[in-house]
Amino acid sequence: MSREAEVRYHADQEISRSFPDLLEKARQTEQTLRDLRAAAADEIELLGAGRAFDQALTEALRAAEAGQRATFGVKAYDDRIARRKAKATPAGAMWTSEVERLRTLREDNRLWGIPRLPRPVPAIQ
Repeated sequence: MSREAEVRYHADQEISRSFPDLLEKARQTEQTLRDLRAAAADEIELLGAGRAFDQALTEALRAAEAGQRATFGVKAYDDRIARRKAKATPAGAMWTSEVERLRTLREDNRLWGIPRLPRPVPAIQ
């Protein structure tokens, strides 16, 4: 294993510690977005809430990916076979499914959760 892999491993461990807090933040922003939709809020408010949810999901996804890499172990940073073997462990499979779930949520939000506002047309003089 290389020194770089060891440094990245420790950095990923540090980043993954914030995952529960970031996931809770994403849940709160999702609830805010759902509340605004239920209240029939205007498009500008929905746009802001959709973007905030996207940002919260992205931060949680980055932490989950770091947790996944850290769970795989130091050797997996340099060896793709070790990475594949680590995915088959219960902890590796749990992190992999969590990462996939968050990616799916983020893509769904980007496709359908953020309203598209029409661009203003410049006036012809």
